[in-house]
Amino acid sequence: MTPEERSRLKSLDALLRSENVRERIRPIVERVRTELARRKEALMAWKPIPLTVFGGALAPGVRSAWVFVLRAGADTGAERHPNSHQRMMSFDGSGDLQTGEPGQWQSNVLVSNLEAPLERRWISIPANVWHRPVVGTDGDWAVVSFHTVPADELIEERPDSSSQDGTKQKKYLEEKKREK
Repeated sequence: MTPEERSRLKSLDALLRSENVRERIRPIVERVRTELARRKEALMAWKPIPLTVFGGALAPGVRSAWVFVLRAGADTGAERHPNSHQRMMSFDGSGDLQTGEPGQWQSNVLVSNLEAPLERRWISIPANVWHRPVVGTDGDWAVVSFHTVPADELIEERPDSSSQDGTKQKKYLEEKKREK
């Protein structure tokens, strides 16, 4: 990790250590948990966080923030974001955010203990880097994720052998609209 990227993560970490910010994120986490519990077949649920929650303290490159709750025992499969650099923190629970290429994954086990070193709680994933969340069976995993594109522009790309270019893309908020 470059010193510049470490500095970015430390800045985001300081923001998420603020009890005021954490108190504003917790109800969003609970709403997303409720949605995941209601959708028995889903491996994860998500919701954007209004940037106002952070009181104008976000770095200029952060254009959206999200809560994701991943179901205990889930392996959501390979994905990447062709249009965004993702910075993610383990908020509640733990999981393995694997990076690399399908079939050649590098493990990055993240925990939610605020006393753990930064690298055990955060991960930085540049645009177009494949990643894959794998959650243990001991509990759901809630994460807070920051992206460099606005919420309505965030693209998820997954491998798709039936597609001409080998991948399939969707926008997270468009999928939310289809679910309703």
